[in-house]
Amino acid sequence: MSGRHSGIGMTSQRTRGRLIERLRAQGIEDEVVLAAMNAVPRHIFIDEALASRAYDDVSLPLGFGQTISQPYIVARMVEILRNGMALNRVLEVGTGCGYQAAVLAQVAHEVYSVERVQPLYERATGYMKELKVKNVILRYADGNIGLPAVAPFDGIIMAAAATHISQALLEQLAVGGRMVLPLGAQEQFLCLIERGAQGYRETRLEAVKFVPLLMGKV
Repeated sequence: MSGRHSGIGMTSQRTRGRLIERLRAQGIEDEVVLAAMNAVPRHIFIDEALASRAYDDVSLPLGFGQTISQPYIVARMVEILRNGMALNRVLEVGTGCGYQAAVLAQVAHEVYSVERVQPLYERATGYMKELKVKNVILRYADGNIGLPAVAPFDGIIMAAAATHISQALLEQLAVGGRMVLPLGAQEQFLCLIERGAQGYRETRLEAVKFVPLLMGKV
């Protein structure tokens, strides 16, 4: 599989370096997150026809009505999730191609990622093997219900926009944990949920644009 992208692989480290400088200029300050973004070869995760745009700060189509998020949004959400702290167990809802899971694997001890579209799940599984990512566990399942069997999570991150916050996911968030998700239908914004000993606190952040969160497996 790596042969498909060997042509641009030669320049990808330099191009990745330029992306990291752009992320810094856009306000990403967490050096752990920047190092994670630098470590993950984004071109591996996208169609070869789009590979020349792999390190542009844009979202790109994956097929099946899904997209790979723009690097800034991935970095921003992971930075919010980390909040300068080490992450132990993280749940990602919406694996897509697996790019964000691979970034999370750099900053968390264990990453569980759930995908409802079987061909995307299978593709992401292949990419993880190719990159020898050992601490990401992928599951083909409906992410709306989370993974109660392996909860609690000290971080939950969603890669699709929900119209409401899932009670099942709230219950799987550890005390002291943080959940970051896009929320809304026509107008979407990033939302941070923090679980404290006394309950949950919700903070509304910047406007975003994500594909909608859907139910069921396909």
